[in-house]
Amino acid sequence: MEKEFMREAINLSIKNVQEQLGGPFGAVVVKDGKIIARGANCVTQDNDPTAHAEVVAIRKACQVLNSFQLEDCEIYTSCEPCPMCLAAIYWARPKAVYFANTKQDAADIDFDDQFIYDELDVPMAQRAIPLQQMLRDEAIEAFQLWAESISKVEY
Repeated sequence: MEKEFMREAINLSIKNVQEQLGGPFGAVVVKDGKIIARGANCVTQDNDPTAHAEVVAIRKACQVLNSFQLEDCEIYTSCEPCPMCLAAIYWARPKAVYFANTKQDAADIDFDDQFIYDELDVPMAQRAIPLQQMLRDEAIEAFQLWAESISKVEY
């Protein structure tokens, strides 16, 4: 069955290119041996830089499960996840991820995320998009309220 799940992710990526809907990426989320969600890259179609196939599939799967966690799920994706998708996958907590193309394969067709990996080692003020902290003493109130809340849902 695993190969069929991967083939579905690959087919989504091919169809996405053929129908000119977005980049060549597809993903499926599987639970208990059944596909519960599908996603294809729709960054340009939706004008949403976060609409990568894995993120789209994770969002749909969470809606199906009525949960913000994908415990006991597997993700099959047509390409090794980019840094953003990898972070989303870790937040979703599936039990496994399988991929077909590598990040080098993606880089070879100009989907190169190496600069993001490299930026993580650069001091914040020297990054291509500088990060600057401000108003922490005001913002910390939300964290204090969260820490004290007895009704929070931890994740």
